[in-house]
Amino acid sequence: MCDACFGRRDLLKFSAMLSAAAALPLLQTRPAFAADAPVRIGYLPITDAAPLLVAHAKGFFDAEGVKADKPVMLRSWAQIIEAFVSGQVDVVHLLSPMTVWARFGSKVPAKVVAWNHVDGSALTVLPEIGSIKDLGGKTVAVPFWYSIHNVVLQALLRDGGLKPIIKKSGAPAPDEVNLVVMAPSDMPPALAAKQIAGFIVAEPFNAAAEQLGIGKVLRFTGDVWKNHACCVVFMHEADLAARPEWSQKVVTAIVKAQVFARENRAETAQILSKGGVNRYTPQPEPVLAKVLAPPAGDAAAYVASGAIRHADWQEQRIDFQPYPFPSYTEELVRRLKQTEVDGDKAFLASLDPAFAARDLVDDRFVKNAIAAVGGFKAFGLPEGFDRQELIAP
Repeated sequence: MCDACFGRRDLLKFSAMLSAAAALPLLQTRPAFAADAPVRIGYLPITDAAPLLVAHAKGFFDAEGVKADKPVMLRSWAQIIEAFVSGQVDVVHLLSPMTVWARFGSKVPAKVVAWNHVDGSALTVLPEIGSIKDLGGKTVAVPFWYSIHNVVLQALLRDGGLKPIIKKSGAPAPDEVNLVVMAPSDMPPALAAKQIAGFIVAEPFNAAAEQLGIGKVLRFTGDVWKNHACCVVFMHEADLAARPEWSQKVVTAIVKAQVFARENRAETAQILSKGGVNRYTPQPEPVLAKVLAPPAGDAAAYVASGAIRHADWQEQRIDFQPYPFPSYTEELVRRLKQTEVDGDKAFLASLDPAFAARDLVDDRFVKNAIAAVGGFKAFGLPEGFDRQELIAP
């Protein structure tokens, strides 16, 4: 189908681009920038980008002593990678599994310097779908093969006795669910037209489907994998090495923006909305507010419907916490090895999870930034750089 073709084309474009980057070392040969050069941000117009956009809107970069150009809105993950690899932007938010693929599958010289947000995604389905089992024989859309959405969805399907499949001609069997890649903005219209039975994606597209009355949240991803990273902050390794003071200022500004977003959720929704001064996203404020500052009765309603099964976790619909816990990256690599993707994932076979956690992440700057905002308590967490992953489909 067309959406599956889109997924393969997107993946091929990524692969060619990243392979070229590995062969030509574009990132390593790009011109050095002055220590006082402005930071250039690339983003998709989704809630995942909130800390980068808030840091710009509220002047946190300026306060740290680094200028910031207006963030560049891009339309697809392929565009973000292209802008980043070619040196058009310095800082991007990327799906956490995508950074694993970029660094280890394509040898892109870049590092995760912080998490951008946690949770903030959901599996949204047609109103008549009552359980995971009801997805058997149907099609569900994911935003990208290397996404936490694909990882969590496949865990849910297998737990429900269903088999995720890709590139199947004809209708899937009753115990199969056909997965396709689809642009997030295309998901609600496809659901409304019943071209798909559901989608799993970042906000605010789940909230938009709810408010349009075309779908309902079946499960929140943060109710499956507690406080999972969705998007992370990715920066050029050359910058981290050549201008560490500049890099520290950038990371500290982003961390301070996360604190602001946690404490000023309604204002953050207004900042991101199409009614905001900078028009960072095309989303109306009420849709964004349902995600960032949900009505008081929402949580109880989701518990009643089963969208939230672990109320004791006390998860926010979206939250912000910058430290990239090694245990998460290790578990992510283990689960990616078991996750179906459309494309070559041979690099995962020999990738050691503990090595990946050490090599993918540079946490020097985020540790300093967390200390500058008062420690982990600023994010409602106990002190410490270790945690245990809690996953319960």
